[in-house]
Amino acid sequence: MNVTDENAGEGQSSVENDTDPRFAEALRELGLGEVIARVRRFPATARTTPEAAAAIGCEPSQICKSLFFAADGAPVLVLLDGSAHVGMELVRRQLGAEKITRAGAHLVRESTGYGTGAVPPFGHRTRIRVLVDRSVLGHDTVWASAGTPFTVFPMDPRSLIAHAGGTLVDVREPMA
Repeated sequence: MNVTDENAGEGQSSVENDTDPRFAEALRELGLGEVIARVRRFPATARTTPEAAAAIGCEPSQICKSLFFAADGAPVLVLLDGSAHVGMELVRRQLGAEKITRAGAHLVRESTGYGTGAVPPFGHRTRIRVLVDRSVLGHDTVWASAGTPFTVFPMDPRSLIAHAGGTLVDVREPMA
């Protein structure tokens, strides 16, 4: 099925073709094929929360950030609202890890199959532990990466958590 973006002009590709093939396949395997039609492609990269929020026309807190860490060397994905900052010590304690560090680009790609700034909440190459901060529950809809720095998709937070196999936690850095 080739779903065409309603806003696509002549010469633009379909939403199906704009969606990362691995992510589109993951959506189908999860019974979420209809999400492909809601993937939004930006004309320029949207790797950061402010870029994505501006392009979508939403609040930064409606962006679901995907942050990748290594906990004692094992990959861990942390999802939280775009206006939040992750507390590294909170993540370390939540995992019971000795050491937590930001994962390098190689570990991110090796574990997920996606590049940094483009990691979706699910559809990864390997099984990854996913922590989801409660901050994502603050909206009816959040926007997450669809596998490229140019694409995002909307989903209700509870469905996103369930499909990511995420554990709901409190790892948001307290506001000053």
